[in-house]
Amino acid sequence: MTPVGVFAGLFVLLAVYCGLDPFKHSAISDFPDFVAHKVEMPAWSEIPVDKDGQNLLQKAEIKFLNQIQGPESMAFDPQGRGPYTGVADGRILFWNGEKWTDFAYTSANRSGLCDPKPSPLSYMKNEHICGRPLGLRFDKRTGDLYIADAYFGLMKVGPEGGLATSLATEAEGVPLAFTNDLDIDEEGNIYFTDSSTKYQRRNFLQLAFSGDDSGRFLKYNPKTKETTVLVRGLQFANGVSLSKDGSFVVFCEGAIGRLRKYWLKGEKAGTSEVMAILPGIPDNIRTNGKGEFWVALHARRTIYAYLFGMYPQARLFMLKLPIPTKIHYLLHIGGRPHALVVKYSPEGKLLQILEDRQGKVVRAVSEVEEKDGKLWIGSVLMPFVAVYQLE
Repeated sequence: MTPVGVFAGLFVLLAVYCGLDPFKHSAISDFPDFVAHKVEMPAWSEIPVDKDGQNLLQKAEIKFLNQIQGPESMAFDPQGRGPYTGVADGRILFWNGEKWTDFAYTSANRSGLCDPKPSPLSYMKNEHICGRPLGLRFDKRTGDLYIADAYFGLMKVGPEGGLATSLATEAEGVPLAFTNDLDIDEEGNIYFTDSSTKYQRRNFLQLAFSGDDSGRFLKYNPKTKETTVLVRGLQFANGVSLSKDGSFVVFCEGAIGRLRKYWLKGEKAGTSEVMAILPGIPDNIRTNGKGEFWVALHARRTIYAYLFGMYPQARLFMLKLPIPTKIHYLLHIGGRPHALVVKYSPEGKLLQILEDRQGKVVRAVSEVEEKDGKLWIGSVLMPFVAVYQLE
């Protein structure tokens, strides 16, 4: 047989193997209905290339190492106490200045399945039982804590804590499958995201790989108890934060890598527009006292991830190969976890970048909360909180 024939035969065998995946080695072997969607990426030239030449996040202090698992959101109550954070086993914990104490939980069916495990990812199999609180926000007027639980939807617990009560589990007849983040306006309305109606949080990598466009940006009215969809067709809707003056709310589009502004007041009320193209893949966003926006990024956008988004058929082929999910993830983020935090003006101007490109100290970041000259940095993937002193 000629070399060309051998190559052609091997190619056919590879194609058959990928099509059948007999040993279930591919990243999508457990998802028979997986669809790869095109992601309408911004032009490569529009993606910011600014860097933190000093890797300033390497100066951050690692706190509470192995005392907490996967602290995604960092919140402080109306009296300034905290932080409070939701962790991988489904609890919401409170730092009282000396130790972490239980404050609240989202599942009424907690059991031994939720007992301590060695890493944040160890809990993913049972998250739908134990709960997974993500975004946290206090209502400054009442002291109530509002919770975006990935599995149980939008929830609330009083100032004394305990079992949270459900506020919303569906919108327009479609269940919330991956409730992610939220914020509260002065009238008590809750703006929040549902990252996908098809993928749960425990399958967040498959959601990212698919480019699924079923994500939604929603509003819950506490007076009417109605939940309405404000923006639909989002690819991995994520962080939410109101502007300081309450005229608009910003949410993150994870797959595309940008900030979107939804107007609440003025001539543009009820419309949305792109606020900024981000240098990477966003998670949560938080407004500081000056009205600026801190955005947590999982990683910089790599050319591999960029092309992965642009060409869904090539992506589907790659995902069918016998390559572990973890390897696909590392290819997406450039080979190793590395933290990146950016600050934007209300107009969408990039003001500051903080990063740890080597991942030596801060390897991942999900949220950044600024308080008293410090950045409190949480990560759904890490067993600690990082604290960075602003200059």
